[in-house]
Order: sequence, then C-alpha cells, then structure tokens
Amino acid sequence: MTGPQNPGIAHRTAVLGSPIEHSRSPILHSAGYRALGMDDWEYTRIECGAEELPHIVGAADESFVGFSVTMPGKFAALKFADEVTDRAREIGSANTLVRTDGGWRADNTDCDGITGALNELFDGELGQIRRALVIGGGGTARPALWSLAQAGVGEITVVNRSDRSAELAPLVKPRGADFRMVGYDADLETLAVAADVIVSTVPSAAIEGRETELGHAPVLDVIYDPWPTPLIVSAAANGYPSVGGHIMLANQAFRQFEQFTGRQAPRAAMRRALEESLR
Repeated sequence: MTGPQNPGIAHRTAVLGSPIEHSRSPILHSAGYRALGMDDWEYTRIECGAEELPHIVGAADESFVGFSVTMPGKFAALKFADEVTDRAREIGSANTLVRTDGGWRADNTDCDGITGALNELFDGELGQIRRALVIGGGGTARPALWSLAQAGVGEITVVNRSDRSAELAPLVKPRGADFRMVGYDADLETLAVAADVIVSTVPSAAIEGRETELGHAPVLDVIYDPWPTPLIVSAAANGYPSVGGHIMLANQAFRQFEQFTGRQAPRAAMRRALEESLR
C-alpha cells in the first residue's frame, strides 16, 4: 500500500480481516460511491490478521482514509488507535478506523447495525422491547448488549457455554438493565417465550437442535448466508417476524460510509446492491 495503483483514485478505503474474500462490505461501499458519482473513491479487501493490523494500517499511504475491520482484528483496532470514541471504548472493540489529523480514530458502528436491524424488526418502536434474550457471549454479543441497554431494555439474559458475566455485565448494568447469564442447559423455551426479542450472535451450528425451543419470539439473527437460518424458520412457523444479519451489515456500513466520506450514505442504493448480491 505504498502508492495508488490507479492514478484516477484519490481516496481509498478497505475492509481488513481474515478470511476476507467473502466480505460483502466492498459491495455496500462501492455502491454508495457509484450512487453519489464519487469516481475517485475505491473500496477493497485486505487479508489481515490481528497481529498484522498495526503494520498494515500504520504503513497505509495518505490515499487511505478509512478501514472497516472485521474479525479477528476488532480488538487490535481499538488498541492501535490514537483516538477512541466513547462507545467503542465501552464495547471494548472497534470495527472502524478513520484517518484524522492526529492519526487514527476507532469507532464501533456494529451498534448502529444492531439498532438499525431492531428498528426494522419493530417498526421503529424499540420501546416494545422490555426483555431480550441474547444467544452467545462473543465479539458480536458485545455491541448487541450495549445497543439493547441503550434502547432502554430492562431485562437482558445471555445464553452462553461459559459464564462471562464479569466481562459482559458492565455493558448493560450502568444503564439500569437487569442482567443474567445462563448455560444451554437452562429452560430455553421458557426464556424464549418470556422474551420480546431474541438476538442470536452465534453460527447456526452452535444452536443446532435447539431451534424449536428458541423460536418463540421475534428474532434478529446475525447470520445472513445461508438464509433463512433454522432459527428463523422455527420462529416463522410460530408466527414471529425476523431480520437477518444483512440488515445489520447494511446499517453498520451506512455509518462507516459517512465517517469515511463526510457525506450522507445513499442507503437505498447500498442496500439494494447488497440484497442483489445475496440473491
């Protein structure tokens, strides 16, 4: 990344991660550039592990104005940054690096993705969510928990194989939410029936065989390929609506686009491009 390969490109952005070849972020951002006639902007993929991130970003020439960061680099991005937004610091990871006059600013727009998907699921009425059931306690669960607490959800239960209460409770308790963690041996059906929403942050294989127990509330499943997931099928069979991870992906990309470019994201064009790629 020592210099522009195409002299017509003045501004570069890219997604960093490993593996990265299947990332749909280039589809979203490139569609935004086309929609706004930003012909001198380019968005690419760069294979990058966590330990490589400081070198790759630090060596990026001035044409690079921002990076989207996917796993496994989200914790490394937070540590590398010269400046960190409050929400990225509270969540404990970053999916966005933006070049500033003082270096690189880290942010986490995954919470914008979660909130946008929940708004679509509940027609903008997030006050309907009083109790949430979150499946998984890993990296994607962190912005999900933070976003649910920000939305005023009063009771949040996390289902996970190990007890990570000490790590995850601080994401919700400062905002007044009751928090508890349970294992997969809990009465999942009773928890699901009591929930106003289920947010699944795990691969479908992680809950294989438990979909019937869990499919008793509206669902945000962060998986979008293949679609629909078995959890979504189970919830639909019981009459519950759902949204997939592509809605989350689009909404987190909108905010990244705006931070990278300083322009309002052309949301309809970006989402249309993503949905066409999934078909």
